[in-house]
Amino acid sequence: MSPLQLIEVTSPKEARDFIDVNVLLNKANPAYIRPLDKDISDVFDEKKNKTFRFGKVVRWILKKDDQLVGRIAAFTNKKYKNKGDDVPVGGVGFFDCIDDQNAADMLFDVARHWLLQQGMEAMDGPINFGERDRWWGLVVEGFQSPLYCMNYNPPYYKKLLEAYGFQPFFHQICFGKHPKQKLSGKVLERHAIFEKDPAFRVGTINKSNLEKYAGDFTTVYNAAWAGHGGLKEMKKEQVVLMFKKMKPVMDPNIIWFAYHNEQPIALFVNLPDLNQWFRHLNGKFDLLSKLKFLWVKATKKCTKFSGIVFGIVPEFQGKGIDSFMVGEAYKTVRDMAYEEYEMQWIGDFNPKMINVAEGLGDVHQSRKLTTYRYLFDRTKEFKRHPILS
Repeated sequence: MSPLQLIEVTSPKEARDFIDVNVLLNKANPAYIRPLDKDISDVFDEKKNKTFRFGKVVRWILKKDDQLVGRIAAFTNKKYKNKGDDVPVGGVGFFDCIDDQNAADMLFDVARHWLLQQGMEAMDGPINFGERDRWWGLVVEGFQSPLYCMNYNPPYYKKLLEAYGFQPFFHQICFGKHPKQKLSGKVLERHAIFEKDPAFRVGTINKSNLEKYAGDFTTVYNAAWAGHGGLKEMKKEQVVLMFKKMKPVMDPNIIWFAYHNEQPIALFVNLPDLNQWFRHLNGKFDLLSKLKFLWVKATKKCTKFSGIVFGIVPEFQGKGIDSFMVGEAYKTVRDMAYEEYEMQWIGDFNPKMINVAEGLGDVHQSRKLTTYRYLFDRTKEFKRHPILS
């Protein structure tokens, strides 16, 4: 029986192999979309990932008979905290492995031992060395093609993690909706109330005035989201930068803001599903690939869009503003090329936002991901992520 060979990533060749593991293990799956290489590499680049200011990361690849059969990254992040944590928690991510428990155990073991040396007492995974909107969670239900910068894995990964001893810390729910489906009577009824009131209005973003909408976004986001699930407040300057990065792929017709007496009270930010275009680039994004991307974007319709952020300021939550926004959005989307819609994940520890998503009307659970936790002290009581009030 050939031995497994564990190799720490310390050279450009090994960094290349780290990316290739994911491609090799998924190449036979028609639903797989190869991530852009740069999106993975940037996570491990100190010049591009500000998380290095608060932590450190190490990567390994696993070989058998000189063939790539697995990979994993382990990291610490002083800013990574979840409500109720009573021990220091590290992270593991970018896990890929053949369907072999011994191989998986070797990867989890090396990550655990390294985290122990860093003073950690638990590890969460698979998570990102950075923000939670990328590379977060294991797909456990809904194995259709992933959204942009969303983890993707075969179903057997769940068995590998749980057999090692990982337990679900929280589930991440994605919701889908048919954008052209007629709205329910309840949504229409609630929409009509606000439609008749001149104090309320919904408008789309204007790409020529991103500063103004960045301010509106900041106001709503900080009131609705900051402090929930580890999310921190955003500054207007950050949002301006984010909008400028989004601008080349931004469809202004699917980014909505709601106002009461011209004060921003809600937002509904969506983007075309970039993976519908990036799937044609085979992971590359050099100059030639960028030109190809522009050609693909111009010649191939994107039929799916995805929800990035949906938020309502607290004083207007539960009053029907969600139905008002959805009703106004429907007027636009029903005449566009989009045929599918999927929201990015919401943690099951946040029932208030789950209710908001379900309030969009006629939604269905499109997929579920799971963030797992492994306590190094196996006698310690395991606790799931507490429910947010």
